[in-house]
Amino acid sequence: MVLVSSPTPSPPPRRRRSRWVTPCCSSLRELDSTARQVRLSSEKLAELREAKRVVLVRHGQSTWNEEGRIQGSSDYSVLTAKGETQAETSRQMLLSDSFDVCFTSPLIRSKRTAEIIWGERKEDMLPDSDLREIDLYSFQGLLKHEGKERYGPLYRKWQKDASNFNIDDHYPVRELWARAANCWDRILAHEAKSVLVVAHNAVNQALVATALGLGTEYFRVLLQSNCGVSVLDFTPQVGSSPNICLNRLNQTPNSPVASATGAGRSAKKRIILVCQGATQNSSPNVGLLGIEYETLNMLGVVQSQKTAELLLDLKINSIIYSPRMPSVDTATAISELQEAADCLGADCVPRYVEMKQLMDLEVEPIFQNTKKNPTTSESGWLNNYNESVLTQLWTKSTTIYQTVLQELSSDSSELERNIIVVAHPAVQIGLICQALHLSADWMPSFHLDSGSVSVVDFPDGPAGKAVVRCTNYTAHLGRWSVPISRSQIDDESF
Repeated sequence: MVLVSSPTPSPPPRRRRSRWVTPCCSSLRELDSTARQVRLSSEKLAELREAKRVVLVRHGQSTWNEEGRIQGSSDYSVLTAKGETQAETSRQMLLSDSFDVCFTSPLIRSKRTAEIIWGERKEDMLPDSDLREIDLYSFQGLLKHEGKERYGPLYRKWQKDASNFNIDDHYPVRELWARAANCWDRILAHEAKSVLVVAHNAVNQALVATALGLGTEYFRVLLQSNCGVSVLDFTPQVGSSPNICLNRLNQTPNSPVASATGAGRSAKKRIILVCQGATQNSSPNVGLLGIEYETLNMLGVVQSQKTAELLLDLKINSIIYSPRMPSVDTATAISELQEAADCLGADCVPRYVEMKQLMDLEVEPIFQNTKKNPTTSESGWLNNYNESVLTQLWTKSTTIYQTVLQELSSDSSELERNIIVVAHPAVQIGLICQALHLSADWMPSFHLDSGSVSVVDFPDGPAGKAVVRCTNYTAHLGRWSVPISRSQIDDESF
């Protein structure tokens, strides 16, 4: 075990930037003539009367997905047999959820996915043309290698700088962000409290980003797999726009660590954020305060073992963990199973995992110094704390993130490197915001549960842009997983 000290912390970040951006125009001509602005977040949303949960699902694999053909908003592809199976699995995953309405893209591949998931439900299915996939104009219908051959530099622009990419006198990603903002107006105006939205990869990315207030530069940063599920919670605020929290991103029935591709490219460098297992102190009726050196409860033990099993799909280089006992026990469970990989048939040789305890990962005292005691199971629970608490968390997360990146880069001879961080959910939320180049103000906009896994890929290496593969993944916990939609105890909250 190695005790790790972090670099000198940076100054606290500036306040969150304005969520208004340069106009998103439908063509080059409009770019010069229009003066309108596009709303990107909750700051200008109408006041909500009741809490609302929106569940986003991408369609199952289509024939053009399988062929590697650029689909865009064309409507010629249909679900493959695999896509139908994926949709059926999603139906089973969402079977117990009591949705009030389903919004769907009118395109065949999405509409069919929605029909399978909706099953025998009697509630309305509402097609919305703004939920169609991104419009890619002349690119649509081409195989990817044909796009490279025919368009050369233009195709590279689409791959490397999509937010500024224009084709046929259009900016596709900017148009998409404007459409997503329009969709939120209709979705949130609907009286439903639990909403299912079935659409596409790019438009679901835009829906998540615009809800959180993120611009077009976040295209291809928040991944959406076939039939991946993302959840957004909207909590009413008296006299103002709702608080918005991304409860989870891109949960699929398949392992999020089995595939090593990010944004269409191989990702050889990866950080996996593991939230420590549940403790008696982290039960819904207790919250954050209490025993300083508590241990995992029985649920926490199960969660740590399930997480260790999930991570057998990955050869782990090192585990960085908090000195708190729940993190120590969770990290130990992962390490022991990794080192027994050959006996378990997961590898042909034993794996050596370097264990590193990091003092900065201990954040519980920050909460213990306050008199508030919210439950960490509540979506957006960090909203209960003032700026001082968030600033302390952010200062720690800044130094921790630099330490983790250094660890990810520490051995240049290794082509593939996977680093695990085990800590309290509040730390992991801070690290996700660091990876996305956000500020402390965004921390209440993310939620993580005990025992959850979040995956951040670095397709261009630790110095490049991070791609978030998933957040708050709990499907590996089986019967102990956190439901997509929690049972509503009352009409006031989820």
